Amino acid sequence: MLVCSLLVAVWIAVIVPAHAADPQFPQLTGRVVDGAGLLSTEDIAQITADLEALETKSSDQLVVITLKSLQGFEIEEFGYKLGRHWGIGQKNKDNGVLLIVAPNERKVRIEVGRRLEALLTDAISRIIIENGILPRFRDRDFPGGIKTGVSDIIAVLTGHAEELKMRSMAETRRDGFEDMIISIIILLIWTFIIFAVIWSIGRQIRHGTSSSSSSGKKSSGGSWSSGGGGFSGGGGSFGGGGSSGGW
Repeated sequence: MLVCSLLVAVWIAVIVPAHAADPQFPQLTGRVVDGAGLLSTEDIAQITADLEALETKSSDQLVVITLKSLQGFEIEEFGYKLGRHWGIGQKNKDNGVLLIVAPNERKVRIEVGRRLEALLTDAISRIIIENGILPRFRDRDFPGGIKTGVSDIIAVLTGHAEELKMRSMAETRRDGFEDMIISIIILLIWTFIIFAVIWSIGRQIRHGTSSSSSSGKKSSGGSWSSGGGGFSGGGGSFGGGGSSGGW
């Protein structure tokens, strides 16, 4: 009995802490940490300039990170732990944001600091991911998706959230209209096929009746078939707010 108790104690002491351990976090080397190598030097310079301008204007810190691996963690857990580890955002404002891209796991996340959650809400984060980032990622345009995501996040943080929502609604209506047009075209094609079949069958019946009347014999109808830089966080905190997506 004592031996069993000791084995359980050893298991708790060794296995449980190992499972609860944090990931191996990358070093915060700048506002863009491209661990997965998705961006060119020019891309990094452009995005960094935009992020510097955002912090100068609003004091909000936005950091972009691409990862080779999530190390077996869910991107949600990795995200808020990384945000706390780096301390993105100001300590007394908790105004940090992370845009996390893990191409090997095909996951993306916007991780939002505690006091920005009311502005960059889960719903708006999802709109940014679904409408701006994922369509480009599905086309393997990672720089384009990241730049669009950064631009949309900055728009929200600088007071243009309503414009983003209106654009999203317009895109949804456009997609709905396109789907409706495609449905109508398909319906018209099937209607044409059905009428063609009915006309062909009717013609064969009339031809058969005419033949039987003239010869007094039955006639079998034919058949029809078809085929088919020097930068560091300010001590901000994260509580798990944001949104994730996959492609």
